[in-house]
Amino acid sequence: MQEIRIELDVPVPMRDGTVQYADVYRPAAEGKYPVLLTRQPYGKSVTTFLDPKKLVPAGYVVINQDVRGRFGSEGEWIPWKHEREDGYDTVEWAASLPYSTGKVGMFGTSYFGSTQWSAAIAQAPSLRTIVPEITWSDPEDGLMFRGGAIELGLNVYWAFGQGLGQIMSSALDPREKMARFGAAVSAVESMASDTYWQLPSGALPALEALGQPDIGVTRALADPATMDEARVSNRFDNISIPTLNFGGWYDVFLQGTLDNHVGMRSRGQTSRLIVGPWGHRTITNPAEGMIGEVNFGFGSMGVNGRQIVDLHREWYDHWLKDLPATEAHKSGVLLFVMGANEWRAEEEWPLARAQDTALHLSSGGALDWDAPSDETAESGFTYDPADPVMTRGGNLVMAPEFQPGPFNQRDVEARDDVLVFSTEPLVEDLEITGRVRATLYASTDGPSTDWVVRLCEVDSKGISRNIVDGITRVHTQPGRIDEVEVDLWSTSILIKAGHRLRVHVTSSSFPRWDRNLNTGEPVTEATQMRVANNRIYHDASRPSRIILPVVKD
Repeated sequence: MQEIRIELDVPVPMRDGTVQYADVYRPAAEGKYPVLLTRQPYGKSVTTFLDPKKLVPAGYVVINQDVRGRFGSEGEWIPWKHEREDGYDTVEWAASLPYSTGKVGMFGTSYFGSTQWSAAIAQAPSLRTIVPEITWSDPEDGLMFRGGAIELGLNVYWAFGQGLGQIMSSALDPREKMARFGAAVSAVESMASDTYWQLPSGALPALEALGQPDIGVTRALADPATMDEARVSNRFDNISIPTLNFGGWYDVFLQGTLDNHVGMRSRGQTSRLIVGPWGHRTITNPAEGMIGEVNFGFGSMGVNGRQIVDLHREWYDHWLKDLPATEAHKSGVLLFVMGANEWRAEEEWPLARAQDTALHLSSGGALDWDAPSDETAESGFTYDPADPVMTRGGNLVMAPEFQPGPFNQRDVEARDDVLVFSTEPLVEDLEITGRVRATLYASTDGPSTDWVVRLCEVDSKGISRNIVDGITRVHTQPGRIDEVEVDLWSTSILIKAGHRLRVHVTSSSFPRWDRNLNTGEPVTEATQMRVANNRIYHDASRPSRIILPVVKD
């Protein structure tokens, strides 16, 4: 193996005089090499699956930097706020190093997927390509909020995880520091039983006491314009470099990954998309084949028999070393079709051949392909925010009690506040690949409530497991029947003949999303709850339905 030279705590000056620090891994042999850069808030000593030991011998310089205000880097850390300018400055610094060819690529997941987009949006001249994984596009669709509700499970868990480190590196009096740290640890340990339940949901007392930045919800509620610091979806016109995007069907940022790919392709830019049956953490180590309660097989442990790190290197070899392009460097899509448990190449996303197909909610808990003919049909339930439906699987990053993926929904479906609609057993296999949406005709007896819709697969043993779900928060007039759209995000799954599809309609999935207290008061103030009487309508003139993108051979 080629000898690696390691330089720790290398200073990187920013335009405002702040110094950020990076660790540099490079070939010991003299020469010039392209640079692979990642910028993260979790500590530059922590290497990702893109281990320098695998890339430096292949002729790359690897740089891992602490973002502003984190660990060794100077300045105040306010999530997202400085990443565009700092990303630009760091890319250009890396390009100017004496052992650099002047070509820089970036890599990383989640927050450091976002720092890649930030540098690209800032149009750093030396940035030639990015490989963002499992990261968002619109902070109002999966990062801070979803359908108007707060992404509470993610926000609180992430904020405490980062806040603990910030407390210990702060300039507080030692006694105050230890007291605050102890209170934060207690809040983390009781997150599922206590912290998530605190009110108001937009200003949780435990987070307020932490005194450290949250994921951005507090700032966004005070000033929605701050969300633009984390937004990619309105900046595709700024980006003209090739991108390779990785996503997971059960990742908390799945739809953002898909939307980023679509945004780049709609501008005619080169973009590849790879989506596997992974969650937020398992994409970096998909060694088990399991997520939730389902084993997706040996093929899910890599990408068509290849490791993700090898796909990175292949991508960089062309865009940074000018090696010949292959099919792997053209725009395209590689999807893992769950149920069939196989990888499939596609030219586009969404698939043009997918046909939007309606399944209608019907009387007696039926789910029908035919539109309802009843003149009047409705179903109702009572939603009490003091006793919400608990989150069970899905696209999650939360406290350890709440794991991502497909899980048995038996306990959810046994509740009186969950309406359940099921098809007859399918007579032939059915593939759903694309974005799933629902239209509900719905009313509530108060000024506000939430509508949660979930799609499940029921196997031959009668076990119902979640596929996708979504939420929409409504503000309305009591008793008024509204047409409510719910975005369930996307999937690719083959439902086998003999299995059934099932739809849940309810008003909560807590603590993934904060509880609507049904009063219409701002989430930064509301602490009083009211019980809501909620109804959906599913007759000929008000056909509540779920829309499936069905793919046929």
